[in-house]
Amino acid sequence: MILARLKKRFPAGLASAAFHLDVELETSAPATVLFGPGGAGKTLALNLIAGFMRPDEGRVMLDDHLCFDGAAGVHLPPRARRCGYVFQNCALFPHMTLRQNLEFAAEFRPKLDRHRRVNEMLERFRLTEVAGQPPRELSAGQKQRCSIARALLAEPRVLLLDEPRPALGVEMLDMLRDTRAAFDRPMLLATRDLEECFALGDRMFILQDGRILQHGTPAEIFDKPAGAEVARLLGIYNLLQAEVVTLDPGRNTCSLQLGAFQLNGPYLPGKLKGDRVWLCVRPEELRAFPRGGKPEGNQVAVELRGATSRPGVMRLAFDHDLRADVPRADYETNKHNKEWVVEFPAATLRVL
Repeated sequence: MILARLKKRFPAGLASAAFHLDVELETSAPATVLFGPGGAGKTLALNLIAGFMRPDEGRVMLDDHLCFDGAAGVHLPPRARRCGYVFQNCALFPHMTLRQNLEFAAEFRPKLDRHRRVNEMLERFRLTEVAGQPPRELSAGQKQRCSIARALLAEPRVLLLDEPRPALGVEMLDMLRDTRAAFDRPMLLATRDLEECFALGDRMFILQDGRILQHGTPAEIFDKPAGAEVARLLGIYNLLQAEVVTLDPGRNTCSLQLGAFQLNGPYLPGKLKGDRVWLCVRPEELRAFPRGGKPEGNQVAVELRGATSRPGVMRLAFDHDLRADVPRADYETNKHNKEWVVEFPAATLRVL
């Protein structure tokens, strides 16, 4: 279990704004993800948990071990917390070979056991052939795999990973999946990569400007973002301002005014007629086709501004900052058209 209540303040400097981290993380999930943009406080939170920095206030517990308590004056050094930390830059010892880096982490073991465990890690992380080389001669992916292996050899209470994937892309994602499955160690991963959240995370915390905006499973957050700010950070939604025109709880219906067009959807509990809301819908939930006449129910007339290729589909960008996915063949047939219609299926409409 990881329990971290963290407060850390940085005053404004000559070339920097003030920053205040105030978060509470409590998770017993095998893999937990801190998701947010650069500067949200993800790395700072990891450093405070690991003991590299001291919080101004708060409490850190790893399993049943108290690592920090501001009120009680407890502040264990990093070596006593037993956090395996995988840094963005890998932080391997440059004067040691890859094997020596791993042996250093396992030096607390008897010699024969140390040799066996290091060989096992070299084989598991596909590093045997480069074990005698120094870090400067390794690829970015090899360095990252060595960094993970070294962290695990120390038998940490928790494995902290600070955005490890960019060095290796899809291969690193597969490696992290294998690590999660093979080692019985809680994992706390800081990332700005949504794919990592869904591939690895059992629990997810959305972090922005030093505060938690939402937490839950990745699927819960994906389906029901807590607000427009979360939806923007996820980057998977159209966010359109609309006005509530009608509400009928008996028929479980509502209508929304979106510019010159009216959309019908399910009843909106807690909303009132005249409320301004954010209409939140994913591009893949919409239907788009060339305009052939006056738009009908739940359809909006738009102008095509551009297109981006995605796996299996084309993502079309329209005016009003609206995006929709269409099959590639449909786009190729109709890409000369500038006037399109986007249809909003009633069941997909959600408001924030």
